[in-house]
Amino acid sequence: MVRSWSGRPALMIPAAFLGGAAAVEAMPAVAEEVHVRFDIPAGDLAAALEVYGRQAGIQLLFPYDAAAGRQSTRVHGAMLRRLALERLLRGSGLEIVRFDARLITLRRSPAKSARQLPARREQQPTAPLPTPPPAQDIIVTGRLGPALLTGTEASYAVSEIGQTALIRHAALSTADVFKEVPGFWVEATGGEASNNVRVRGIPTDGYSSVALLEDGLPVQYDGGLAYLNTDQSYRVDASVVRAEAIRGGPSAVFLANAPGGGLNFITRDPVADPGNEVRVTASDRGLLRVDGLLAQSLNPDLGVLLAGFWRRDPGLRDPGFTADEGGQIRARAVYDDGGTRLSLDLRHLDDSVILYLPVPLASRADGSIAAIPGFDPLYDTLVGPDTRELVLQTARGPYTVDLSEGTHSRVTSLTFLGRHELGEDAAVELQTRWHKDHTLRNALFPVGSPMTAEEFVARNRAALLAAFPGSSSVAFRYAADGSPFGGGAAGNGLVMSANLLSVDLPLEEGIVDARITAPFELGGQHGMALGGTWATTSFGFDREMGTLLLDVQGQARRLDLVAMDDSGAVTGGFTDRGFLRYGSLFDSVRITADNLALYAADEWWFAPRWRMDIGARLEQTSIRGYAAGKTLYDQGSPYTLADDAVSGSDGSRIPIRHRYSGFNWSVGLNFEAADNTGLFARYSRSRRLPSASAFNDPARTDQGVVPIALLDAGLIMTRRHWRISAVAFYTHFDRLPFTDYRFDTASNTYVERTSIADTSTAGIELSGSWHPSGPFSIEVTATLQDPRYRNFSFTELVGGQPVTRDASGNQLVRVPRAALRLRPELSLFNGAWQLGLEFVHYSQRFADIANMQRLPAYSLVNASIAWKPNASFSLTLDATNLTNSLGLTEGNPRAGSFDNSIGQGGYFFARPEFGRTLRVTLTIR
Repeated sequence: MVRSWSGRPALMIPAAFLGGAAAVEAMPAVAEEVHVRFDIPAGDLAAALEVYGRQAGIQLLFPYDAAAGRQSTRVHGAMLRRLALERLLRGSGLEIVRFDARLITLRRSPAKSARQLPARREQQPTAPLPTPPPAQDIIVTGRLGPALLTGTEASYAVSEIGQTALIRHAALSTADVFKEVPGFWVEATGGEASNNVRVRGIPTDGYSSVALLEDGLPVQYDGGLAYLNTDQSYRVDASVVRAEAIRGGPSAVFLANAPGGGLNFITRDPVADPGNEVRVTASDRGLLRVDGLLAQSLNPDLGVLLAGFWRRDPGLRDPGFTADEGGQIRARAVYDDGGTRLSLDLRHLDDSVILYLPVPLASRADGSIAAIPGFDPLYDTLVGPDTRELVLQTARGPYTVDLSEGTHSRVTSLTFLGRHELGEDAAVELQTRWHKDHTLRNALFPVGSPMTAEEFVARNRAALLAAFPGSSSVAFRYAADGSPFGGGAAGNGLVMSANLLSVDLPLEEGIVDARITAPFELGGQHGMALGGTWATTSFGFDREMGTLLLDVQGQARRLDLVAMDDSGAVTGGFTDRGFLRYGSLFDSVRITADNLALYAADEWWFAPRWRMDIGARLEQTSIRGYAAGKTLYDQGSPYTLADDAVSGSDGSRIPIRHRYSGFNWSVGLNFEAADNTGLFARYSRSRRLPSASAFNDPARTDQGVVPIALLDAGLIMTRRHWRISAVAFYTHFDRLPFTDYRFDTASNTYVERTSIADTSTAGIELSGSWHPSGPFSIEVTATLQDPRYRNFSFTELVGGQPVTRDASGNQLVRVPRAALRLRPELSLFNGAWQLGLEFVHYSQRFADIANMQRLPAYSLVNASIAWKPNASFSLTLDATNLTNSLGLTEGNPRAGSFDNSIGQGGYFFARPEFGRTLRVTLTIR
């Protein structure tokens, strides 16, 4: 079992253990007690260290870039593990930091006199090492046991995402990282934050069923808080060296609020992996991002790290102003003497990013999708200079909404991780995180469907003329300058409605996790863990909204519909400065949620190559707070109808108080059929507790504990030139509430209906790689699944009469039945040049539960070219959506999630993939 870093998937922090199941043979109490037969040919030091790790049977961590290209001597014969390692390291410039039964850590020697051997290209060619089986990474996410486990020994589905992939996705979004993992459906078309992630057909949005972790602790305890998606609080920077993603399995037991899985980002260890890095990224759309890292080992036990980034981006779609601007800074100190490990991490984020929302499109008679004249769905957005900064009249007075703020997150996070070895593989661990977040979310949400100006007038003419006696005609004008609308600047003659929304979200949270792990023998070898987690989260939710009337073009402009008398003088307005309605939505909420969880896990090696994992979690959540009572105000302007029904507080407070509990358990079985071959099966039962923000509307009665069943079984094989993982899964949700939250453009208000139903999804996840001798390699991930609603019916009015619709058996919204990602790559000139293509395909999906609005299948082609002449320099060109494919990731939820039929004229809203983008990244280490 070998680990390396710097240019390869990197160090996993032992303190990040989370719970779960997997198997290894018991190791001797002292690493040097027995002689081991070694046969390691002379050659490249990095390759020789990997062979050493496998032959010694110990996890080995070393700085890859310091070892690659250096010559090692041959080590042959039976000897103590440490003696063999010392022979390999002679004159290498590397030294041993830690050497025990569980782990060996190397680092660059601080001694100036260390003899640095020249790189291989400056030497005479030597006989290459035989290609060994690929090194396997040590799994830390999704388990608690003290033993070290590799991927083929795990009893659940786990994927590793290396630093190269992280760099490729960091400039796009955190959610984009999930695309590397089978089983996940990712809607990353919202921009850098506020995206949606679903896994294995689980029918919830945002991060409400998937945990985002940093060094084993949740970035936010409940990722499903309304308007507080976890990806708003976290950005990947140069300090992150690796990520692990798990699906299903033990995630429901050992991760908070995550029945679907989790993604754990691992931060660089400055003690074991010192180094410096500067990374600059630019794009053809105007992006400029600078990342920096300084990781320094002060002595063999103590290291410090500074890292961060700054970024400015005009936008993947053009709003006419800076879309994304801000950055992050992190400071970290780590102490590790081999028996006690302590780390303290301070991270601050101040970043504004735009939220890209559905755009106007047209449906042809044959069902294909077309652009509307005047709006490019690949590069345009409705937001523009005319809507950038507007004053919203509210019940509390004028309120300025600045869309250039976008989603503005100010986050400070302080994390302490501690682990102390008690001997015989026993340890105590303490992990804490304090998290303070103040997020402002300003965005323009399209509602309804685009329609002709004539149709809009026909719907509203009578009401407008009746409101202003003496009026005889109506007309459209641009709100900013009073110029006539005509057919619109784009000439398409279309108008639309959109909600100007502003939500202020202060949050403060504390998380404490403590556990003890210890081995014992009883009918075999056991690795037991007992622990508990306490979390308290306090947040506010202040929402104001007004509804605008716009033309349909890139950077849309506000319209007024006015009434006129016979002389052409304006007598009144259906709108005011483009607003159809002020105060179309208002909320003011304060909630505190306290969570307490107790958990236990046991990894039991009951026979050679067999292991059983058992885990359980008992959690209770207590939710308390209040919401402002609401009423409607007529602000009394005689010149407009827009202020006749402004929603605001009536001065009362509605109390919120709920308590829920749930018991989760999981059982897994692993069989190591052969070296580097594992079979596993796992069954889990869990309870998803309601999110505290579900009670932002205190009148809700549909919330309750949701029972979930998860079953998966898989095969993982790793060989010299290839690796394959195949996992079959089944998920079932009982009594899950579905809410149809539709904006009614006639009354300019939201209407709701709720149905309780079940869902089930069966499928298979495939991932594999093939690296034959020579320059060619290929990686593939695929998910095939059948996501269905069960026992689902709802009622709607047809011709004024209630009609019951049965959606049982329909496909889950926005989830494809087939997803494929294929990445062939050429490595040329001893790895100095790497050329890669990526082919992505998603099958047909639906935007609504009734399966009335079809989202067609689509494919993407991406490409990359990387030049890495040495370990200290790289230049990478990444191109996404080379063919400018118009792939729709979602419809428009505000048009209804139960039945979202396309409007008159075939016009509708949906959110597509971004157009072709080129990015260049320069990295100096």
